[in-house]
Amino acid sequence: MALKGQQLIEKATQPANLKDFSALQPGDTVNVLIKVKEGEKERTQIFNGIVIRLQGRGQLRSFTVRKIAAGGVGVERTFPFNSPSLENVERLTTGKVRRSKLYYLRDLSGKKARVQSEMIAPKAKSETPASN
Repeated sequence: MALKGQQLIEKATQPANLKDFSALQPGDTVNVLIKVKEGEKERTQIFNGIVIRLQGRGQLRSFTVRKIAAGGVGVERTFPFNSPSLENVERLTTGKVRRSKLYYLRDLSGKKARVQSEMIAPKAKSETPASN
């Protein structure tokens, strides 16, 4: 069975270690943990905001997070899913939105820029798996 066109491209660009953040959706409030290297030291930095866009597929997949920084300035940052500097993405709340691209949040400020959301219960980490 021969692969054709788009199937061949997807198979060639699909890495073995692609991080799976399939539960991520626009409107979600997330903490993105990023590895930052300063000189010889490496630390983890948290970028907290709302996912306003998911784009691409396969190896080229990425997402954009928007937060309001000091002074009320909006900051957007795009993260590739397979970036080596991307350590983890923690979903804090699930947003209730009806659009896939939330660009309208750029023009809103204050309470108008909020997205209706539901809190997510933190996952309980068990020390030993139950074996019955």
